[in-house]
Amino acid sequence: MKVIIVGCGRIGSTLAYQLDKKKYRVTIIDKEASAFDNLPADFRGHTIVGDVLARDVLHRAEIEEADALASVTNSDTLNALIAHVARTEYQVSKVVARNYDPRKRQLQEAFDIPVIGSAGWGADRIEDMLSDAPLHAIFSDPNANIVIYELEVPENWDGQIIEELLPQDRCKLLSWKRAGQPLVISGKQSLEGGDLVYLSADQEEIQTLRGRLGIQQEHFA
Repeated sequence: MKVIIVGCGRIGSTLAYQLDKKKYRVTIIDKEASAFDNLPADFRGHTIVGDVLARDVLHRAEIEEADALASVTNSDTLNALIAHVARTEYQVSKVVARNYDPRKRQLQEAFDIPVIGSAGWGADRIEDMLSDAPLHAIFSDPNANIVIYELEVPENWDGQIIEELLPQDRCKLLSWKRAGQPLVISGKQSLEGGDLVYLSADQEEIQTLRGRLGIQQEHFA
């Protein structure tokens, strides 16, 4: 699989190296030659110095043969534009753009391309972790519309049947731990305070679950 990465900062260089280790054919582009110092010495992919907006740079990267492209510079506009060009002009089947400034995410999404941003997601997760709420999002993929939550079972749920509180037709139970040990997921088992349950559900069901837990919209202690 041939992958082009635009931007060799911390994200781009890490992604390039990880894909290179998995035997992908990786080409990484950056306008500054010094940016490639971020790559480990054993990186075996191809590097190109140049302005990605110049067509000869994309051609040197053999974009016509690329299976995927990730634009991960610190310019949200450039990321969206390059991903859009790769998809529409060169028919690259898989593209993704990095979101650097959450305020510009809507602009990027107007191009109808997948957008990945760490700032907004990270702020939400930190807010969760600083709160005293028993339900925290621990993983999110906004493009696939998937969020995984960790639920620390409150003491007042002790002895309750898991199926009654987390109906499996509306929540997907992924894992269940008690005192650090995994349990077999069964809807008929009783919960104990302090159990950790990992689950995925749509936002409507999560709001219902928050209501059962007594979590208010603003839940800082």
